[in-house]
Amino acid sequence: MTMLGFLTRTVTKAGMVKPSCLVKPVSLNWIPGRYLAHQESLPKLPVPPLNQTCDRYLAALEPIVGAEDLNHTRQLVEEFQLPGGVGERLQKSLEHRASKLENWLSDWWLKVAYLDYRMPVVVHSSPGVVLPRLEFSDRQGQIRHAAKLIAGVLDFKTMIDHETLPVEYLGGKALCMNQYYRVLSSCRIPGAPRDSVVNHALSKTPPTHITVVHNFQFFMLDVYNSDGSPLTVDQLCVQLEKILNSSLQNSEEPIGILTSNHRNSWAKAYTNLIKDKTNKESVQAIQKSIFAVCLDAPMPQVSDEMYRSQAAVQMLHGGGSRWNSGNRWFDKTLQFIIGEDGTCGVIYEHAPAEGPPIVALIDHVVEYTKKTETGRTPMVPLPTPQKLSFNITPEIKSDIEEAKQNINTMVHDLDVKVIVFSHFGKNVPKSFKMSPDAFIQVALQLAYYKMYKRCCSTYESASLRMFKLGRTDTIRSASIDSANFVRAMDDPAKQNLEKVTLLQKAVKAHRAYTDMAIRGQALDRHLLGLKLQAVEDLPAVPDIFMDKSYSKANHYNLSTSQVPAKTDCVMCFGPVVPDGYGVCYNPMEGHINFAVSAFNSCADTNTSQLAHALEDALLDMKNLLEQTPKAKL
Repeated sequence: MTMLGFLTRTVTKAGMVKPSCLVKPVSLNWIPGRYLAHQESLPKLPVPPLNQTCDRYLAALEPIVGAEDLNHTRQLVEEFQLPGGVGERLQKSLEHRASKLENWLSDWWLKVAYLDYRMPVVVHSSPGVVLPRLEFSDRQGQIRHAAKLIAGVLDFKTMIDHETLPVEYLGGKALCMNQYYRVLSSCRIPGAPRDSVVNHALSKTPPTHITVVHNFQFFMLDVYNSDGSPLTVDQLCVQLEKILNSSLQNSEEPIGILTSNHRNSWAKAYTNLIKDKTNKESVQAIQKSIFAVCLDAPMPQVSDEMYRSQAAVQMLHGGGSRWNSGNRWFDKTLQFIIGEDGTCGVIYEHAPAEGPPIVALIDHVVEYTKKTETGRTPMVPLPTPQKLSFNITPEIKSDIEEAKQNINTMVHDLDVKVIVFSHFGKNVPKSFKMSPDAFIQVALQLAYYKMYKRCCSTYESASLRMFKLGRTDTIRSASIDSANFVRAMDDPAKQNLEKVTLLQKAVKAHRAYTDMAIRGQALDRHLLGLKLQAVEDLPAVPDIFMDKSYSKANHYNLSTSQVPAKTDCVMCFGPVVPDGYGVCYNPMEGHINFAVSAFNSCADTNTSQLAHALEDALLDMKNLLEQTPKAKL
């Protein structure tokens, strides 16, 4: 979905490193023995033809690089493709890799996109989800909703455990369900130079507890009775009440804030932290837990208009050391956040999964919390939730202070605007027989062009789940056709009929690229595979990957993702480059939820301006189609 800053970095020829984890990590490719039968029948991710990728690469560069740079790149690409040349050799090596592995990309992708990435997971990697504001404003309301939410996740977990989760389909084709089995009971472990991910769901004794955080204090809450049945909502309320009563005083060091730090700094602090036996056991309890629930203090009060934007930053980073950033364990794959003021959402660590499986889980949980509760549970004595203890040495205290300063710097630097575009939703593009996603992506191109008078490299996430262990590829939304359209919209001499024709072409081109990408025929992961193969096979990386155009192509000024949900929510994430934007959207039938992010430290970006330009672009496109009679045919 996001976090592709790694593509602008030089990939070095690093050997395998031993993960610094407390228990042996389970590979994310490992599949349970009783796994859904359809998994085995899924096709393997293909390796596209070399010439096809090279042609598509040059076409993708055309709207975003100058003529001189494009001519130079064209020469490099021609040399790369020569018969018997380096490109052909790398292609054959990649095809050989694909023949041996279940998925030639998945292991590389996990390492290069996530585990090798050294920036903090906060803002730079982990997405957040803002859920609709809840109607409570006190502790009892917070406890009741948290209990319902926990019960809803456990209900979803039952489907995962029994392998009764309905198989998802796209265009009549079954999708890989692997990611659903990766998000519960898993955690990222800091390491240097590479992190690892551990999944305890597949161990001989799967965990039966969750982590609850309140006032920076961590608790281990067993969520199953002795007979294996999940705790009821009433039982969970009793247990959460015990947790809140024993953590009312906020006098503890915010140990969780360490997980927000730069990965190398955190890895060093982690090694030091777990030297102590008590600390090690507490950390293991968090890592092994099924998921985490963060019971937050109220966030800073803002106007109703600013509420969603404020909630978005609470999900992404917690608001800083003075607010809720210490009330997290950011390495935990799945954390539900419930504020005393009714703020509700999720943050997830991105390595094991993309947005759609997370949102499917959220949709299930939100529906579950709306159910009317029937009857009261007969109360039996339950063990008191265990508070996790940490021994804070002066060195650990110093690490915490450093992490506080760093998170506060990130908090001040990130600007997020959540807007509800209320004029129309999916209904309008569909009425003109246009793909809503393609329509929105073309509007993003128009909005960016309105602001900067140029086209930029744009990333949109495409799912590769039609293939076994598939993750994502890139839909390149800045195309020759979108460039022709946005330039025409800026040209008073162009007639409306011509503009409509160019809009229809741009939308169709985006739809075609999307179809190509989800069928494993896009260019980006193939080029990355060839580059990583070169790192393994050759003394030097070929010139095509050291070229200015390649760097520009992978510098995504617009990093975007459509994450549709049944719930009226929106996902949000940070930009992937210092001078870029992160844009995520959830198109509902009659409105569209957008989250736009940028860094305040960049003078050239402005979330409010882009949000306004995007609203104008969507309205301009709708008006153009409605005012041009031929467009209605």
